[in-house]
Amino acid sequence: ELLAVHEALDALAAHDARKAELVKLRYFVGLTLEETAAALDLSERTAKRDWAYARAWLYRKIARPKD
Repeated sequence: ELLAVHEALDALAAHDARKAELVKLRYFVGLTLEETAAALDLSERTAKRDWAYARAWLYRKIARPKD
């Protein structure tokens, strides 16, 4: 399962590097959404949108790895 997450995250990075970095900071480093927004110099609203998009994108990629 961890390998699937890693591969999906690599694919997301190729698609949108900022969203992949946001996921890494939230998922692996454990930052809050507010801390992540500050670290990436984003508004909290943009970080929240990016987080929702990235979660959905990763879920789809992991659920259907051939897509």
